Amino acid sequence: MSGKSPPDDQPSKAEPTRKVSAAAIEKIDNAISNVVSTLAKNESPSASEKDKKKSLWSAGTCDDGYSSYTSTPKSVDHKTCGEGHHDKTSQLPDGALIIALSQDQVTAGSENPKDRPTWSKKADFLLSIIGFAVDLANVWRFPYLCYRNGGGVFLIPYLLMLVFGAMPLFYMELVLGQYHRQGPISVWKFCPLFKGVGYCCVLVSWYVSFYYNVIIAWTLYYMFISFSAELPWIRCNNPWNTERCWESRNSSGYIIDAASVFNSSAFRANRTSPALEFFDRAVLEIHQSNGMGDLGNPKWQLVVCVLVAFVILYIALFRGVKSLGKVVWFTAIAPYVILTILLIRGLLLPGAAQGVQYYLRPDLHKLLDTQVWVDAAVQVFYSVGVGFGVHLTYASYNNFNNNCYRDCLFTVAVNSFTSFYSGFVIFAYLGYMANKESLPISEVATEGHGLVFQVYPEAIATLPGGPFWAVLFFTMLLTLGLDSAVSLMVYFNRKS
Repeated sequence: MSGKSPPDDQPSKAEPTRKVSAAAIEKIDNAISNVVSTLAKNESPSASEKDKKKSLWSAGTCDDGYSSYTSTPKSVDHKTCGEGHHDKTSQLPDGALIIALSQDQVTAGSENPKDRPTWSKKADFLLSIIGFAVDLANVWRFPYLCYRNGGGVFLIPYLLMLVFGAMPLFYMELVLGQYHRQGPISVWKFCPLFKGVGYCCVLVSWYVSFYYNVIIAWTLYYMFISFSAELPWIRCNNPWNTERCWESRNSSGYIIDAASVFNSSAFRANRTSPALEFFDRAVLEIHQSNGMGDLGNPKWQLVVCVLVAFVILYIALFRGVKSLGKVVWFTAIAPYVILTILLIRGLLLPGAAQGVQYYLRPDLHKLLDTQVWVDAAVQVFYSVGVGFGVHLTYASYNNFNNNCYRDCLFTVAVNSFTSFYSGFVIFAYLGYMANKESLPISEVATEGHGLVFQVYPEAIATLPGGPFWAVLFFTMLLTLGLDSAVSLMVYFNRKS
C-alpha cells in the first residue's frame, strides 16, 4: 500500500463531513488555538503547535471512548467527550459540538503505532507470510485433491476460487494491518461493531496451534528415530507388528514370512504395511485404547517431543518479529531445497512417470461435480490462510508506504506454485510404490497424515540410504509445521 497522509490543514477522508458556517469555523479554530496554548504551557516544548493541531483534528473533536488515533468520532448527539473536564471545554454558539480537549486526552491512548516494531528487512516479512501460507496442506492435501478431482482440470476451480475469493480477503488483511499498524483485535477500533471478528481470529488460531504442535511432535519423533542403521517401519519382526503385517524390501522382490505367504494377493485387502502398523501401534499405540473415553497413559517419547516443539517456538518468538525474521530464513527456504532434492531422486525411480501422468491426467467431466468446487474452495482458503488474522498481524509491522498489493500477488503466486510443485514430488514416489507392489495408483494414493507418516515413509525406506532420505523428508515437514505454528502463536508474544 503506497500513498501519503493527508495535509495537516485538511481533515482525513475517513472523518464524517459536518456543515458549519464560516463564523463557526473561525470560532472553532480560535478555541483550538487557545486550548493548544494552554496545554503548551504545561508540556515540554517537544511538539510544535502544528503537530498539536493535527492531533486535535485527527481526534475528530470528539472521542469515541477508545482514545486511539484510529478512532472515528461518534455522532454529534453522543456528547461523551467533555465529561469530567469542564474547566477545559469551550461551548460553541451553534450548540452543535462540545470540544473536550485535555492534556490526558491528547497524550492518552493505546499503543502508539509509531512505537510498534518493524521488520528488519522486507524479505523477513515476505518469508514470514509465505512460510505461513505454504504449510503441510500444500504437501499432503493438494496433490491428492488434484489427482482425485480431474488432474490438471482441478486447477481451473482452484485458480477461480483463489482470484475471486481468497486473494481479495488476503489483500484486505494486509491493508488493514499495514494502515492501522495494530493487531487483529485492536484494529477494529475504527468500527467496534466488528471487534468480535478479531477475537474469533485469535481464538481459531489458538485452537489450530494445538494440533499443529501435535503434528510437529510426531515429525520430531520420526526424525529422531530415523537416525538409525535401519528404519523401524520397514520390517514386520517388531513387537508391535501383527500377523497381518506384510513387508516389502526393494523393487526386485519381497521378504515374506508365513503370514505374508498366507496374506498373498488373494488376501491383499486384509494385509497391512509395517509403516501403517508403526504409526498406529508404535507411535500412537491405538491398540491399547478402548475408545475416546479412555485416554490411557502418556507416551513419554511424544511428551518430550511436544516439549521440544514448544521450546523451538519460544526461541523463534522470544524477541518478537526481530527473532522471527531470522528463523524464517531457514524454515521458509529449506522446504523448497528439500522438495527439489526429493523430486530429482524420485523421477529416477521406476514407475515415477506413471505416477506423474496420473497426477496431471485431465478429466473435464469433473468440472460438473459440485464437490470439486467445494474441495477447491476449502483448499484455497485454508492454504492461503485468510481469516486467521496472521497476515494482518504481520502486515502491521510494515512501513506505511509498503506496496502490500505486490506482496499479495507474490505470496499467492508462490503458494499456488508450491502446491502444484509438491504434487510432482508426491506422485513420483506414489508411482514408484504402485509399480513396486503391482497396485493401481488409486490403492496407494491417500491424503492427510496417512500420506506423510505411512505411505511416503514406506516408499523412501525401500531406497538405498533410506535413513538419509527419511531425515531429509521429516526435516522438510518440520520446517513447514514450524512456520505455521510460529505464525499462529505470534499474537501471544508481548514483544510483537
